[in-house]
This record gives sequence, C-alpha cells and structure tokens, in this order.
Amino acid sequence: MQSPVYEPEESSKNTGKIIPIYPLTYSLSQNTIRKIIENGISEVAGKLPETMPDYFIQQYGLYDLNTAVSQIHFPTDFEHFKLARKRLVFEELLSMQLALLSLKNQYEVEKQGICFDKNAKMSDVINDLPFSLTKAQLRVLEEIDHDMESSQPMNRLLQGDVGSGKTIVALLAAYKAVKSGYQAVIMAPTAILATQHLESFNEILAKTGIRCELLVSGISKKKKEELLQRLAEGQIDILIGTHAVLEENVVFSKLGLVVTDEQHRFGVRQRSTIAEKGENPDVLVMTATPIPRTLALILYGDLDISMIDELPPNRKKIETYAVTKEMEARVNAFIAKNIDEGRQCYIVCPLVEENEEINAKSVMEMVEVYKNQIFTNYRVEYLHGKMRPKEKDEIMERFKNGEIDILISTTVIEVGVNVPNSNIMVIENAERFGLAQLHQLRGRVGRGEYQSYCILKYQGKSKMIQERMKVISGTNDGFIISEKDLELRGSGEFFGTRQHGIPEFKIANLFEDMETLKQIQAISMEIVNQDPMLEKEENREFRRLVEKNFKGRIEI
Repeated sequence: MQSPVYEPEESSKNTGKIIPIYPLTYSLSQNTIRKIIENGISEVAGKLPETMPDYFIQQYGLYDLNTAVSQIHFPTDFEHFKLARKRLVFEELLSMQLALLSLKNQYEVEKQGICFDKNAKMSDVINDLPFSLTKAQLRVLEEIDHDMESSQPMNRLLQGDVGSGKTIVALLAAYKAVKSGYQAVIMAPTAILATQHLESFNEILAKTGIRCELLVSGISKKKKEELLQRLAEGQIDILIGTHAVLEENVVFSKLGLVVTDEQHRFGVRQRSTIAEKGENPDVLVMTATPIPRTLALILYGDLDISMIDELPPNRKKIETYAVTKEMEARVNAFIAKNIDEGRQCYIVCPLVEENEEINAKSVMEMVEVYKNQIFTNYRVEYLHGKMRPKEKDEIMERFKNGEIDILISTTVIEVGVNVPNSNIMVIENAERFGLAQLHQLRGRVGRGEYQSYCILKYQGKSKMIQERMKVISGTNDGFIISEKDLELRGSGEFFGTRQHGIPEFKIANLFEDMETLKQIQAISMEIVNQDPMLEKEENREFRRLVEKNFKGRIEI
C-alpha cells in the first residue's frame, strides 16, 4: 500500500458515510474545510431563522431550513440529501421568480403607459427599405406595434441570433414613437456600436426629417452641452448613445421609447434608471444571446418575449472548423491567402498577457509572434479590455476602414461591430470559451458578401472538449447551441447570471432542475396573483427572502 489513509473506527469522519466535497482554495484540504463547516453547523444548529412560510413548507413537503442545511452538508443517506437539495433549490428559484413577477406587477399596476398614434405607420418606412424583412421580423414588429398602441407600458425582450436584423426592428419602433410626437433613446454597450447604429438610422430615416444624434463619453464638453440643451428642448428626436445617456444631466423633453441593446451588459437597474427619464416610456430590450424559450420566460420574468428565429435570406453560412496545433501552418497559409485577396482577419485570445499559471495564448505574445515572425508583410494590430476606450475605438475604426489586416483581440470584439470585409475569425484556446460565447464571436464575420470562416484552435482531448467542438462546428443555430451549452456547462457559467442582475445560483442548476423550475413558475404566479406585492402576513417570509437576495438589484 502506498500512502494509505486510516481512521480509528470510533471517531470516523470520512469512511462509511456520505461526505461533502468542497471547492478548495490555496493549501486548504478537504478535511480542514469539513471540520470548519461541521463546527459552523453545530454552532447554529436549530437557530437558523426560517425563510419560507410554514403553510408552504407543509404544502410541498419540504424540509425546514435547519434540517436542509445540516443534511446538504452531512446527509444521513441519499434520500435525506435529495430532500435537502429539493428544499434549497425551491428556495433559490422561488425567490428569483417572486422578485421578477413582483417587478412586472409593479410596472403593470402602478403605471399608465403611452398610447402611440395608430396613424404613425411603420409600413411607411418598411415599403422604402432596400431589402425585404423576414417573416420573423414582421411578426415581431406586429407584437411591438400592438404593445405601443396599448395603454400599458411595453416591457419587451427581443431575442435574435447574431445578424438576424434586430437593429431595423428598433429603428421602426423609434420611427413610430417619433411620428407620435415622442423622443426615443437607443442605448448600446460600446461607442463603436452606437456610432454604427447612428449611421444606419441616418441612412434609412434621412427622408423622414427625423433628427438623430450621438452621445458617447468621448465628445467635447462644448458639443455635449449644446447637444443636451437641444435634447431638453425637443430638437433631437432619437438619441443614440452608450452608458453616457444614463447620466443625470441627460434630460429629455418627451421620452416615449427606450431601447437597450445587448441587455445582459446593462442589467435591470440601469434599464429602470433610463426609463425614469420619461413618463412610463415603452421599453424594448434586445439581446443576441439566444436563450431557450422556457428559460427566457423564467430569467426575464419581468418582460414579454419576442423572438426573431430566422436569418435574412442573403446570409451565407459561416464555415466552422475545429483544429489542433498540427494544423497551425495550414491555418496561417489560409489567412495569408485571404488577406492577399483583400479580406481581413480577427484572432481572439483568452488572455491579455502571459500568465505562468494558465496555459493559454495571450494577446501580447501573439502580437509578438505574428508581427515579427509569421505575418511580417501584413498590418497587425491588437485590442484588449485594459486599453483606454479612446484607444479601443481608434483601433476598431482603423480595422473597419481596412487599415489593419489582422486584429488580435480579447473578447472585447464580441459585441456587434460590423466589418463586412473581415471574413476569418480564428479563436485560440477555443476550449476555454463557452459555446454561446464562441457563437457570438463567430457572428463577427459573415457580415458581407464574402464566404466567411471560423477556425477554432483547441487543446486537450477530453470527451467534453470534443463534444463542444462538434456542436459548434455542426450548427449555426444559436438556440440549439445555447441549449447544448446549458446541458454541458450548467447554468452559472452559461448565463454569467450576475450580468442579468440576478444572483448566482448556489445550488440550483437551470438545466437539471427544469421541471422544478416550471413547477415553481406556476406556484409563483399563484402567490403573486393573490398578493402582488407580497404584503400579506402569511407571505412575510417570502418578502424578506426576496429583499435579501435582490436588494439593490431591483426595486421591490
């Protein structure tokens, strides 16, 4: 026997029983953490205040909190463990659902929305477009039109895959708002994207006399003051900007429509900040992260949901290849061939700088190799999140104008910049990214008339890595990819749920617990229908639970 571990039978801690495995941090052992947790649990045994009402615990046959906490760490047997987990999953999912539904009720109960003019017709612009809209876009526009003409404020999530044409939908909604005598604001996550939106809006709305302006943090003080004055006086119809539009001194004369793009980068709090700049304006939230519909209903419980589930007919399928190190020379030759034909290429790395502890490619080391060894005849530049916003924008602008052949970057390019001439996306250490993120990155190419390619360079032979590379190479459908991602990685990483303004789940897994989730959605609706703001005595614990988990994230 090499390195045996033994325990005296009478004081056995780890043998003959179910033991917990904890995530370890530097130089702590499982035994140490188990002892600490065990001491902690014996200190609070029977003293944890209950977080759910008694009637509810009895009705659904749940453990009380003290039993659940003790049994989840040191279960007597697997049956006890299952019941403890059930109780804690119920609590996590229920508090989230109740919070979102209360938020939705708050919108609906308290607020009288704007009835936009039935005579302001989106079709006036649609008929003039140089392209046809897809059936999915027309269906979504009908839903938005209906919302805008009703007296309740619109709170709608628009989901669509990369390149499915969400911007034109936002533009048409903004057109309707302006023609009804209101202003609209479009909030984008980056200055480049905001500038891009402004160009598209001006191009399409030029004939209509609608005045669009751009507000980003880089503009001069004098220009900004003048712009804010014109906005407050109602001389600007559509304001397009970044976080800068959230500032206190940005005042609208009559705000009627708020559109936020890539919502998971803004969060619930900022969405409500901007909505407060008008008298209950309609809100449209756009996201290019496709989420399976059941989950979207749950995660965005405070919003109605529209989906653009088809791509415009002229979009060419992006050819995707997963390759290992052996193919490197061929990939480089392929990049050179395409650049010689006048195209451009993105290369994405997981790290900014080299890191001894992480075996992955970094932007700075790739720049060295590519600039000085492999692509010496081409114009190579780099971009990463630690650069100043102005620098980032300048680099992106130069890439867009064709002054850079190869752009080496971190995932900062993930959010919607349109460079129709770039047709190759190489992703280094693709095994380090989630499927949904790989799909987002892939969507940066394939935006022009040229056949586009996404090359995933990966390391590692594990079954999980192989499976993920197979999924992403095999389909371009973001909804299929997101379901698979959720199944393979679990929910915490998949959503980066914190970005949604929702706490990270400690125990629930949105894929495994889907059935429980559906059950909880029905239960939550029942509770909230009878007690919209959780004010009844019997629901006091629920209210506390929601406040504890969501304080500062959403107003309850």
